[in-house]
Amino acid sequence: MSRIKQCFENLAKSGKKALIPYITAGDPAPDHTVTMMNALVAAGADIIEIGMPFSDPMADGPVIQLACERSLAAGTSVKKVLQIITEFRRKDKQTPIVLMGYLNPIEFFGYQAFSDAAKEAGVDGILLVDLTPEEAIDVVECFRDNEIDLIYLLSPTTTSERAKKICNLASGYVYYVSVKGVTGSAELDVDSVKKHVDSLRTITTLPIGVGFGIRDAKTAAAVSKCADGVIVGSVLVNAIAENKDRQKEYIADALGSILAPMRSEMDA
Repeated sequence: MSRIKQCFENLAKSGKKALIPYITAGDPAPDHTVTMMNALVAAGADIIEIGMPFSDPMADGPVIQLACERSLAAGTSVKKVLQIITEFRRKDKQTPIVLMGYLNPIEFFGYQAFSDAAKEAGVDGILLVDLTPEEAIDVVECFRDNEIDLIYLLSPTTTSERAKKICNLASGYVYYVSVKGVTGSAELDVDSVKKHVDSLRTITTLPIGVGFGIRDAKTAAAVSKCADGVIVGSVLVNAIAENKDRQKEYIADALGSILAPMRSEMDA
């Protein structure tokens, strides 16, 4: 059983929901990331999404775009991201890791070569924002052969027919984008989120994680009432930006101070 599936099953048995933070690998420097990942786990993270920096992150708002720029300027490459995961795995064998990024760098690396390297590093899932179902057949097999879950995005504008097609390819969990637009772009309408999540449950039995627009403990707790996972990104990445010139331990503490209240409210 994959670490992601095991994680969701264990949480469901205890009546809890997954808290899934996102940070960009290598932001503000590659040697900071493992320290921040460990701090997120200590603060209550169940799964960690790690962004692979890309020069044109189309689904991301300015906060994460700037994080990608800082990371690339610091010399972070796909190989460096995998090295970071390898280092994290030396101490943490349990927390599922999902890489999030775009097709171009992975296509350049080679899908099979990347899948093999990701498996060796200890990656559990991959979310490629611009990989459409129509183009995914061969790619899916590369990752399935290495027992790496392929995570897909679903949005408020995804039709029922297309959602079924996507969910048939997905594994691990599906990522429901709670707002129209890019990351960090709008206020969250929890009632609308619940309506869409309930509709998705008629299509798939996969766990449903909800992201975009979750900025504090109150909204995290509200979303956790209808979703299986709460995905938190921009508020964490913004905290990294605000403290980018400080020591990595200070930044890690700042992330923990944001995530821990979310964990507490979600479990209340």
